[in-house]
Amino acid sequence: VVMARAIILTGGNVGDVKTRLQNAQRLINQHAGPVMRCSHRYKSRAWGFDAEEEFSNQVLEVDTDLMPEQLLDALQAIERELGRDREAEQSLKQRTGARYTSRPIDIDILFYDDRVIRTERLTVPHPLIQEREFVLVPLCEWMRDYRHPVLGKTVGELLEELKNRNETHEKA
Repeated sequence: VVMARAIILTGGNVGDVKTRLQNAQRLINQHAGPVMRCSHRYKSRAWGFDAEEEFSNQVLEVDTDLMPEQLLDALQAIERELGRDREAEQSLKQRTGARYTSRPIDIDILFYDDRVIRTERLTVPHPLIQEREFVLVPLCEWMRDYRHPVLGKTVGELLEELKNRNETHEKA
């Protein structure tokens, strides 16, 4: 059996997120593979839309024998089990024209070994890692020196660049 190291982001901002993130970790352990490390939970404001509730996010390192799309299927099944309704979110987005919406749980594959995957269903590394402090900060707990297989920069460098860009925005 060939094992891969998957780096996964869990998050949410609806309901009892702390318990839901704990349940997500337990279910990932059962259905995707052992969780080898997990970051602290980080709170952040909603990204790309306005929401009253803050998001809570956590990064997990998982040893998995699932292929990337199988892993995606498993994670989406876990999201459904924990109360995520993507169809309802889609119709809300269509009605409001929003790109993002509040959700009880969100589980994303950030990295899958050093693989670069681009299919209709899945893009790995996750295409927005470098734009999101709530992803880069927990990643830096143990992957600061990990080199992004597409961008060629370390996670730590990406975080520095993002902080510098954000400071520029704040001063403007």
